[in-house]
Amino acid sequence: MTTARLDQALRLVRRVLLATFGVPILIGIAMSVVDSYRRRGKRPKPFPVTDPRTVSVGDGEITTYTYGRDLYADMLAAIEGAQRQVLFETYIWKGDRVGERFKSALAAAADRGVEVYCIYDGFANLVVSPRFKRFPAGMKVLRYPVYGAGWRFFDIRRYGRDHRKILVVDDTVGFVGGYNIGSAYETEWRDTHVRITGPAVWDLKRAFADFWNLNRRRRFGTSERPLLLETASTWEPRIRVQRNVPRLWMFPIRGMYIEAINRASRNVWLTTAYFIPDQDFVDAIRSAARRGVDVRLLVPLKSNHIVADWISRGYVAQLLEAGVRIFRYKDAMVHAKTSTVDGTWSTVGTANIDRLSLQGNYEINVEVIDESLAKALEEVWHVDESHSIELGRGEWEARDLHRRFTELVLRPLRPLL
Repeated sequence: MTTARLDQALRLVRRVLLATFGVPILIGIAMSVVDSYRRRGKRPKPFPVTDPRTVSVGDGEITTYTYGRDLYADMLAAIEGAQRQVLFETYIWKGDRVGERFKSALAAAADRGVEVYCIYDGFANLVVSPRFKRFPAGMKVLRYPVYGAGWRFFDIRRYGRDHRKILVVDDTVGFVGGYNIGSAYETEWRDTHVRITGPAVWDLKRAFADFWNLNRRRRFGTSERPLLLETASTWEPRIRVQRNVPRLWMFPIRGMYIEAINRASRNVWLTTAYFIPDQDFVDAIRSAARRGVDVRLLVPLKSNHIVADWISRGYVAQLLEAGVRIFRYKDAMVHAKTSTVDGTWSTVGTANIDRLSLQGNYEINVEVIDESLAKALEEVWHVDESHSIELGRGEWEARDLHRRFTELVLRPLRPLL
């Protein structure tokens, strides 16, 4: 091939890539800016919640939370009662009133001799004041870097974000779920978190320590000391902690979901903030619905990411045609990541049903085989469903031309989200 023909071919490739990805990205940015402007000054509306409920599972207990204020009160009480160690990890840690309360509680624990380890994601907190991110010397803090690949530009294992939210106090109690730390999440977002006691707490401790040791800073031939934990090897057979670890190319949460859906015989109820799965995941849901399983999907009517909302619309026709019922939560951002199957299997955690969570980010979900927890989460589902609008086939098929066009234009962005 001559140089002229090669240049011509390269120009053609650039134009195709620009048309395929550049235009959708520009449109997505414009949509996000307009949506952000429209949200300015809007006051949050109230939404129904369920009170914290505790059930016994094996040798421990699990408490469900659907309101941030209830959750934060118990998390802060646990930190204030810590005697030996606090392990705290969050994706977003706002420098507002709630964020300051957690920072003060953690600093106070460190002052009284408690080992305090903290992890937060650098990219998710870029807009947080640098002053807030100055911590007392007694707190051991790992800021997961905005860019973690270093010179390994092409190593995609190093681009995942730390999307996990964990709190473990001593060997007694652990918290995990969808709640970030901030004032808006305290009262304005509908999310789900769980408090765990018993042997499963040790698995949460291991999850935190493994992340810390994998990502602790290494400079000039030295490194931060590893976090060594003395935890029992006892397994809680009804509870499994599933972790996505991009650096090790481990993504068990997606497989956990698909296996549970494939085994379903009665119902599959899914709640997720963003629904942008791969086609195999969609096929599993469709197959379950077609064999008579009651499959329901609950998502926000309007999430905090308008582009994600529009991209997820690309799956609606497939799901409705298969018999999946789709509910859209109104008046508030539903950020929960939960599911129940057949009244026995449940999961609560940090992973959304999208590619970033299932095949990209560090995530953590608890998988529980227990009828009492499944019943509690089904009751939460019914409350959420009562505050939702079901999307029918007639409404979907009647959507106007500009909506269909926008869905088509944004479709190439699916693999990126």
